[in-house]
Amino acid sequence: MKIKYFTYALLAIGFGAFITYRIIENKSNSNDTKDKSGKPNAMTVSGIIAQTHNFDNNLSLSGSLEANEQVEIRSEVSGIVESINFQEGSNVSKGQLLFKVNDLELRAQLSQANTKESLASENERRAKLLLQKEAISQEEYDVARAEYASAKAQSQLIKAQIAKTSVRAPFSGKIGLRTISVGTYITPAILVAKLVNIGKLKITFSIPEKYASQMKTNTNLHFSVDGSSEKYTAKIYAIEPAVEIATRTLQIRAIAENKDGKLLPGTFANVELPLDAIKDAIVVPTEAIIPIQDGKKVFISNNGQAKEIIVETATRTDASILVLSGLKAGDTVITSGVMSLKNETPVKVKVKL
Repeated sequence: MKIKYFTYALLAIGFGAFITYRIIENKSNSNDTKDKSGKPNAMTVSGIIAQTHNFDNNLSLSGSLEANEQVEIRSEVSGIVESINFQEGSNVSKGQLLFKVNDLELRAQLSQANTKESLASENERRAKLLLQKEAISQEEYDVARAEYASAKAQSQLIKAQIAKTSVRAPFSGKIGLRTISVGTYITPAILVAKLVNIGKLKITFSIPEKYASQMKTNTNLHFSVDGSSEKYTAKIYAIEPAVEIATRTLQIRAIAENKDGKLLPGTFANVELPLDAIKDAIVVPTEAIIPIQDGKKVFISNNGQAKEIIVETATRTDASILVLSGLKAGDTVITSGVMSLKNETPVKVKVKL
């Protein structure tokens, strides 16, 4: 029994000693954050001196690559496919015959129409002679002439239909996978293949409306695509005449050379669009910027204390961000520990050169 009470006593003494230690430790830590006068010690942070310089402003955007020309190959007439004259995935030239639809029935109709046209032509010639001899009236001659014109038009219509049985490439490019075979009964609703011209590619992207006034045609830009470190060049050739109301953006289109065929339509492009250069610009590290509900803020050192400044920003890169307003040259901008700062927090700034 004595051993039991002795054990309890030891536990009580140990627990009391632990509580006493924690009280002393917390008081010591509290004293460490204050100087001799009782004021909080200054927090050591890093910072930079804001300076002005000329800034080559670039806007980073996402765009999409599109074929310069693209069309779905279809037949304008219905019939049996007689021949296919292209290889899937091959390059074809403008005017090249792609496939032929059987036209035997149409040629028979043309022969019949030609016979009627010849007869109508002869009737019109005879009627004209009779009219000159005043053997028939003007009205009778007009009827003969109208019949001849109608027969001639019918022949031309059938010739046009026959021409449509030979489907040719509307431009030079690469043709895709075909969906038909020789002997297929084809209609205008059936997609035969897609033909694209990728010798040049279009890049379509949108910019915020506040940059719309800086956009000009013939402006060169750079872009890259995923999976490649190569930089490509394109030239702006078309700008939408109005801002999209729903998104408040302006759509722009540029064109790039693709003679080696490395770029493929449908891929995303990371666009670097040059804007007007800014004189006396202030640029700060991105880690100095703190997002808030109504915008962004930074902290500067003012007489040894942190001071909150609301700023307006623009172009952002991986390491820095352009500040349009709020800062001035000579301000000491705090770049570390900013999430722990409040107004009038004592700070000791180590300035990075």
